[in-house]
Amino acid sequence: MPSFPRFLMLAVSIMLAAAVAGCGSTGMGGNSQPPGLTGSTVVSLLLSSSANDHLSQFTLNFTSITLTSKSGKTVSLLTSAQNAEFIHINGNVEPLLTVSVPQDDYTSASAVIASSGFVCIDLNSTGGLQTNTSSPGAVPVSSVTINLPSPITISGPHMGLLLNLQVSSSISYPSCDTLAFGPDSVTPTFTLTPVTFAAQPTNSGNGRANDMEGVVGSVDPMARSIQVTAADGLSWSLNTSGVTVFQGVSDFSAVTPGMPVSLDAAIQSDGSLLATRVAVQDTNTQTLTTSSGPLLFVASSLPAMFAFGTQEQGRLVAGGPAPYSFGNAIFAISGEVSNLQSLPFPASFTGVNMVAGQKIYLTTHAPTVAGGPLYSPAATMTLVPQTLDGMVTAVSNDGGFATYTISLAPYDLFADLAVQAGQTSLLQNPNTVVVYVDSSVQMLNSTSLAVGSTLRFYGLVFNDNGTLKMDCAQIADGVTQ
Repeated sequence: MPSFPRFLMLAVSIMLAAAVAGCGSTGMGGNSQPPGLTGSTVVSLLLSSSANDHLSQFTLNFTSITLTSKSGKTVSLLTSAQNAEFIHINGNVEPLLTVSVPQDDYTSASAVIASSGFVCIDLNSTGGLQTNTSSPGAVPVSSVTINLPSPITISGPHMGLLLNLQVSSSISYPSCDTLAFGPDSVTPTFTLTPVTFAAQPTNSGNGRANDMEGVVGSVDPMARSIQVTAADGLSWSLNTSGVTVFQGVSDFSAVTPGMPVSLDAAIQSDGSLLATRVAVQDTNTQTLTTSSGPLLFVASSLPAMFAFGTQEQGRLVAGGPAPYSFGNAIFAISGEVSNLQSLPFPASFTGVNMVAGQKIYLTTHAPTVAGGPLYSPAATMTLVPQTLDGMVTAVSNDGGFATYTISLAPYDLFADLAVQAGQTSLLQNPNTVVVYVDSSVQMLNSTSLAVGSTLRFYGLVFNDNGTLKMDCAQIADGVTQ
């Protein structure tokens, strides 16, 4: 084989080295983006949580959320501090922000949380209702963990990121009874994963946000859009269209600032939100207070009850259990789940059959508590969907529905609060719920629907003559009880 002249071999070596350098090698400390990743991507950051029903509220105050690429570059997502309450989005999602992010491969994330607080509710040693709140305090940066199961590539015109709080891993305390005295600790632990949005989202896994609650701040008639502020401070701008279903009002023109609303929204390809359902809970905006959370006690002697506001807005924010009278309240059922007429049992929600543990959205127009009646009169009371974490103990069918009997943990509010004396509509078996599932239910679970499996079921919970029954809308993997 003929040999090459030495000068020609040297030239070839230089050319090869240059070619390798041009193929994306950054060397030590290089900061160039990976090949093909140029420009920026519109990123929708969504919040969610995975909880086992032990807490009734968990709020975190974020001051920063940061992504770090594999080359060490950092991107700050937050521009200002933001509160977020996580229990009401157990198994669901809510948009936190939409921001432009440089396309890159990101391998880690971090957050700074200024403060936190969580609440658990149970009965004391004498059977009395008690709300226990964690000790206030700052959260050290070293106590916050965001796990990326794998590196996240930010690319394309639009994508989503899901920041999911692992509730059980984020708290430590001896018991609910001793929470007020400590010791307790908060170590917020999240998973961060990419989300692929469907063109027409159907569930929380592909771009649909269900039951977003808040108060209308402003209305833009020309753009047919509304701005809504939630109790924890999150703010959303939502467009409407011909597909938007209005409940409680005739159409878009009847929506006015100050109205309390429950919304379902689809995240669009540009990061905007399209409201697919707008339910107005109360058209009277005068001296309005709203409260969304679990019923805690329903008296048998008079039309009175206690409820906890996981989310509260308005004049009479209680920050704990609040007493209400319901003798003149208008009772309703959320229109989010639309198959009530198909259920093989009478799905109703009234002052006679409501029970502690059901999630309600109520409004009141009481101007003040001080000097007024002991119980604030509830104007409207709406049964809304909730998430239950339970173990499947039996599988059957009823009237065209698959049914799954689930066992709740003893600290679940249905089980824990049912033994209170002086209540109406006592449950026969408060730690058991029969879940009704049809073909419309969104299946997000990787765990099989079988006896022994723990799953989270999202839907409307009814009291059917002493038996708890759920009209299910979505199923996700469960959390250890």
